[in-house]
Amino acid sequence: MIALVQRVKQAHVDVDGNTVGQIEKGLLILLGIHQEDTPVELKWVAKKVANLRIFPDDEGKMNRSLIDVDGEALVVSQFTLYGNTQKGNRPSFIASAPPTIAEPLYERFVDELSQWVNKPVGTGVFGAMMDVHLINDGPVTLIVERRKEEVKV
Repeated sequence: MIALVQRVKQAHVDVDGNTVGQIEKGLLILLGIHQEDTPVELKWVAKKVANLRIFPDDEGKMNRSLIDVDGEALVVSQFTLYGNTQKGNRPSFIASAPPTIAEPLYERFVDELSQWVNKPVGTGVFGAMMDVHLINDGPVTLIVERRKEEVKV
């Protein structure tokens, strides 16, 4: 599972011209689900994202988490994060989980993150064409990834 995490001043997602999810200060999370991902990976990634110390403290150092600043989160499904560009010029998405696997894991990730931050988490619409609007804060952008073979059960 891979989460591209962006610290934002605000963000929203539109589908067919209608806003379906929006947040103020917090994190925009583009979430890619690998074909081998399980609930173990999503729990690890959700916990890591909620606890990343990437918000400034009183001295301006990145020392506070989303939980610490009572920030909001917006999660958008992004199967292209597992696009392989090693051969040719057309990406291969074979490593991305098919919708039947990815959608339930995406929904569980949103629920898990919501528990960590103790508030509802905004979302896009799984599988839809979306317009994602954001105002980066910093900018601060990180990749959080956990693969099945890395997880010690």
